[in-house]
Amino acid sequence: MLEARNIHAHIGKKKILHGIDFQARAGEITAIVGPNGSGKSTLLKTITDEVTFTGEIILNGQDTAKMKPWELATLRGVLPQSATLAFPFTVIEVVRMGLMTGISGDRIDIPARALAAVGLVGYSGRFYQELSGGEQQRAQLARVLCQVWQPVVDNIPRWLLLDEPVASLDIGHQLLVMQLMKDYALSGGGVIAVMHDLNLSAMFADRMAMIMDGTILTAGPPNEVIQTDILSKAYGCSLTVNKVPAPEHSFVLPHLATMETVKARPW
Repeated sequence: MLEARNIHAHIGKKKILHGIDFQARAGEITAIVGPNGSGKSTLLKTITDEVTFTGEIILNGQDTAKMKPWELATLRGVLPQSATLAFPFTVIEVVRMGLMTGISGDRIDIPARALAAVGLVGYSGRFYQELSGGEQQRAQLARVLCQVWQPVVDNIPRWLLLDEPVASLDIGHQLLVMQLMKDYALSGGGVIAVMHDLNLSAMFADRMAMIMDGTILTAGPPNEVIQTDILSKAYGCSLTVNKVPAPEHSFVLPHLATMETVKARPW
């Protein structure tokens, strides 16, 4: 389990999080959702110790403040919202960086398998800067996968901590990445993802935490969080759950979409 206990966080002089208690379990996807500026990314950065905070982060029963950086690197892989590279690395060089901080550095097969898992077969020799935004995002996800390739090692779960992992992707690649996250969780690992897409969150997540104004408004299974009154309060607009729009409005239901080719889990 991963627990954040009584978290108060600041960015500069501004207080962002106000006494948050948050839990996520291995074997599940936990989606952090909420409006812009509510504190979703700050909560994730608190979990990864990237912002100033008070409180405790407990990972697999250990206080992360007492763990060494290399110990944390063997247990969790972190995908930020964006990453900028100043030098002309190739895609495979970027992905291999994940092995430098993981525990599978001797597995030369993993980078290619990670690229295949995110739909980037044949991209190894291309320069990272030549990729589209969505392709760069998937390359970074492949790097993170290399770091924590095995979801469970010696009966200890490992974690994917992802900040908006599908934000720049088309619907096909959104489904690919969400299914990859689901397979990682089903294989025993833990997944925490900051999400904006409520439909995808409800479709794949096991639990959701709705953040509003730096506090958790509610948390639980998707069917308990995705409620008309909760969403309307959180987002400050009138929302209705499970109501078909008027006939003149077109819409797509991701719940009815499937990948044409279903691949075996890479783990």
